[in-house]
Amino acid sequence: MAVTASGFIGKSAISVRLDFYCKPAKFAYSKRPFSASKPLVVARSVALSPPARTVESPPVGYRKNVGICLVSPCRKIFTASKIHVPDTWQMPQGGADEGEDLRNAAFRELREETGVTSAEFIAEIPNWLTYDFPRDVKDKLNRKWRTSYKGQAQKWFLFKFTGKEEEINLLGDGTAKPEFKVWSWMLPEQVIEHAVYFKRPVYEHVINQFNPYFVDEEEKDSMNSCKD
Repeated sequence: MAVTASGFIGKSAISVRLDFYCKPAKFAYSKRPFSASKPLVVARSVALSPPARTVESPPVGYRKNVGICLVSPCRKIFTASKIHVPDTWQMPQGGADEGEDLRNAAFRELREETGVTSAEFIAEIPNWLTYDFPRDVKDKLNRKWRTSYKGQAQKWFLFKFTGKEEEINLLGDGTAKPEFKVWSWMLPEQVIEHAVYFKRPVYEHVINQFNPYFVDEEEKDSMNSCKD
């Protein structure tokens, strides 16, 4: 692996990138329509943990949350490491306000946490995915939020990054406290491998559900020009 600086560190921007070198996966973007009633055919499946729990609506006691899978033209996924939790990597996510449109909430969280505004909506997973907080995490977060949540119920969205890397700023848009200290473009299996253990079932489900969108003959030439 190697650390590179994208942008500069100062009051106006933080964008430190960490490159993980790995044999590229067959992972490409597609404009295939999404059907909630028709099961998806998964081109690549990663199974490390018990299946994620899916529900039609957030259960009582779970915080309503949105997750963002941001994929680059080079078929990799944006992942970042938390400031106060060493070696913990995740995709952007955050709470949705009461009555807030969930897709708008996903765009807002992406902007607040990464500074990214150049993103195209591709798809969403129709059901909610839930995970429980481990006891120590639950106690810490509930003290911070002054709540009594058991875990989070997440609605996941797939976006394609359409901007330049200089746009990525881990200070976000300045409206929220920074969440991350370093970021990377990762292959799907790397995203799962580097995720905290209690989020892995959700990550496996998200990547397997979105995987059919990552194959497109029209974009093979552009992706072949990407550095692996």
